[in-house]
Amino acid sequence: MNKSIWTFLLFITSLQFLQGQEIKLETIMQAPSWMGVSPSLLGWDEKGEHLFYSDRHETTSTDSLFQLHTSTEKVEKIHRNEAFIASNEKRLYNAKRSLRVHTSQNKLQLYDIKKGETETLLELPNAVHQAKFINDNEIVFRMQSNMYLYQLKQGKLKQLTNFKSGNKSDSKKEKSAKEKWLEEENLKLLSEVRKQKEEDEIQKNARKEAQSTKFEFYLGDWNLRDISISPKARSAYVVLQKSESAQATKVPNYIDASGYTENLNARPKVGNAKSIYQLHYYDFKKDTLIPLSLNLPDKNQLPKFTEDYPNQDWSNWKRSLSYSAPVYNHEGNLAVIDVRSSDNKQRWIVLLKGEQLEVLDHQKDEAWIGGPGINAYGGSGVLDWLPGTNQIYFQSEASGYSHLYVLDVHSKEKKQLTKGAFEVFDPQVSANGKYWYFTSSEAHPGLRHFYKLPIEGGDPKAITSMHGSNLAQLSPDEKTLAINFSSATSPWEIYLQKNSPSAKAKPLTNGVSEAFKALQFQAPEIITFSNRDQEEVHARLYLPQEETKNNAAVVFVHGAGYLQNAHQWWSTYFREFMFHQKLVREGYTVIDIDYNASAGYGRDWRTSIYRHMGGKDLDDHVDAVQFLIEEHGIDSNKVGIYGGSYGGFITLMAMFKETEVFQAGAALRSVTDWAHYNHAYTSNILNEPKLDPEAYRKSSPIYFAEGLQGHLLMAHGILDVNVHFQDVVRLSQRLIELEKENWEMAIYPIEDHGFKTASSWLDEYKRIYKLFQSVLLK
Repeated sequence: MNKSIWTFLLFITSLQFLQGQEIKLETIMQAPSWMGVSPSLLGWDEKGEHLFYSDRHETTSTDSLFQLHTSTEKVEKIHRNEAFIASNEKRLYNAKRSLRVHTSQNKLQLYDIKKGETETLLELPNAVHQAKFINDNEIVFRMQSNMYLYQLKQGKLKQLTNFKSGNKSDSKKEKSAKEKWLEEENLKLLSEVRKQKEEDEIQKNARKEAQSTKFEFYLGDWNLRDISISPKARSAYVVLQKSESAQATKVPNYIDASGYTENLNARPKVGNAKSIYQLHYYDFKKDTLIPLSLNLPDKNQLPKFTEDYPNQDWSNWKRSLSYSAPVYNHEGNLAVIDVRSSDNKQRWIVLLKGEQLEVLDHQKDEAWIGGPGINAYGGSGVLDWLPGTNQIYFQSEASGYSHLYVLDVHSKEKKQLTKGAFEVFDPQVSANGKYWYFTSSEAHPGLRHFYKLPIEGGDPKAITSMHGSNLAQLSPDEKTLAINFSSATSPWEIYLQKNSPSAKAKPLTNGVSEAFKALQFQAPEIITFSNRDQEEVHARLYLPQEETKNNAAVVFVHGAGYLQNAHQWWSTYFREFMFHQKLVREGYTVIDIDYNASAGYGRDWRTSIYRHMGGKDLDDHVDAVQFLIEEHGIDSNKVGIYGGSYGGFITLMAMFKETEVFQAGAALRSVTDWAHYNHAYTSNILNEPKLDPEAYRKSSPIYFAEGLQGHLLMAHGILDVNVHFQDVVRLSQRLIELEKENWEMAIYPIEDHGFKTASSWLDEYKRIYKLFQSVLLK
């Protein structure tokens, strides 16, 4: 054969191998089960013999789990109730970790780990939950709004608290003579009703018998959020919550099964969904509830944004507080609690000693408190006692990245245990108390490995080594790791590895289908480029073969804002990933960046959009396009952009404000006016509309709609209870009034924020594909 012909055929064959089969939208937009089983590791059994996992690709709710035997690798489906998954929560176990308490509906149960047997301790009239050991003989649990104590050896039940709903005046009134007569006659005539009445009285008397206190506390319009009982059951801390009345929104369902339009109840809008909290100390010996007042430093210090409104009266402005569930030490004489300001700009870690309070650590952020292990929406995140010490541990962004700290509650000495331009996730203390285990991005922002660190600090040592995300769980004896692993092109699987850095991970599952493998996806390049502020922006870059390159580019914008997608593991945006593969094989260049505000890059990156969404985050996308033009020869007249949720918002801002950069955009389930979004997310970033209206005006696309010049597609589910359909309806009316023509809207009558049906996914992406093909390649 002619050498040149042979070389050409070899080139064509290798090109086909590199590209794999043709990628069809009908394939990649179908229900994800076609890809095979994607295990989501739930944990070990209590003996360390089995692993439990669910399938990420299951689109319907199910009561089934997979049970995998680690020795035989046999897999079987079991009911969720059969899975006793080992926990890091030590309070679920006795001291020897031979017994575990758990609940099942109205049953309080004890699981014997060695025997593998479950004993029902109590069967009660109402559901029970929040059960835990406070010492080896006593278990506390919650039933309705009260806490109970069960003594194992004595077999006795005792009611610890006596909270009652409503107000005292709401108590049952004495029946009239007529009412009494009617009831008596009814019970004489109907024997089954009389029998039920007698049984009800027996249960009522049994509950009274268990009640140990005469003290009654009527909750009124407060809700019982948390109760923490001391290890010796001598005291408790109680957190009460009351939601202020706020006008809820309605989402109309036009295709309800009834044939009528039915309204779905949805969230209030930002500024209207506030809660207030109270913290109380419950002294069981005194049988009384004592309200606690916290005198906290800088509690009512005005935030800096108020300086932009000098004509506004701020004299009555003040912060309210929220409280996490207090955590007692082993002795039960001290507790710690995470206290947040209502605007989430201040965080105090407070020591509780009876009715006395002392601030241990105070964190302030003019933007908002957040980061891994900290929780941006209140609550404690990581906060607990180091076993056998007077130290607590917690995470803080004080250094600019979320790291692990310990603090001695007596000397007040604070020590940072992990340091560097990386973040720490899910720290836990080893069973022997000598080591920390945690997941970290120390190796690279786009990688996750499992680390071991001496309890006093030092150099963390990576135990895992596979290139991607290693989400590891220790076996109960801590000798083995079960690893949920994925890479950029391979969905999640489960591996087993000895708890040693030198050990090799062994695959236990291989759930990917042959149809998925046949598509031979190309791994995106993980790159960085410099934005206009000379900051390093991480990105996924998909480059076409030179032979097919069309000099057009598509920019994908991930959702949520605070989310990471330029990483080296299997993305939650797997449909988008496969769509990008299709575009690349057809000659497009695709870039997907972790713009300012994305997760994984520390406090300054996280909060860079404070008071201006669509500012630095949008600039990064414009700079990404410039990078593609300069480094990869992209035609500046052939650039499109698309994304969903926050990605849809950025797409709208790009199409309205950067009209010379983007010629086409697909905005999916987009926020168009942040004053109409929820409170927890939006108030962190933009404060409240009535307090900081300018932040909302410069951050909301609806105020910039007159700038539209390119071709815009908007797609939205009518049943979206997160970003309401009303958002795009209002923007559509604005575009109509502005007499804009190059736009269209696709509506999906049965879809919520995240689409569920394959037909909706396919229709949406057919429209996106058509938009790019018709505009960028014309």
